[in-house]
Amino acid sequence: MKLDQTGLQLGNFMSYLSQRQEAIAANIANADTPGYQTRDAAMPADFSSAMRDAGSIVVETPNLPSRNDGNNVSIDREARLLSENTMKFNLAVQLVRGELKNVRSAIEEGRMS
Repeated sequence: MKLDQTGLQLGNFMSYLSQRQEAIAANIANADTPGYQTRDAAMPADFSSAMRDAGSIVVETPNLPSRNDGNNVSIDREARLLSENTMKFNLAVQLVRGELKNVRSAIEEGRMS
């Protein structure tokens, strides 16, 4: 059962990271749109319940300084977040690969017995 929970949690975390990637990409695409407000995917406290209503976790980011046109996107901030998000996603992929390797190993051991 532990393996199933780990895989489920990793899958939910990867879904969150994918949504965050989309929000960051939208921010970068709208960096010059007057009045556009930066959005981000809020880290859910409980992935299992949050992923059922995944669309609602993208929210406006409060307390960011705005330019004269009302836009508050900082390309430097978004580039940093994009890099961090990519590293987290790559780590999650490596963890999933490790889980799959463990499952394959257990199957192969079972065949040899």
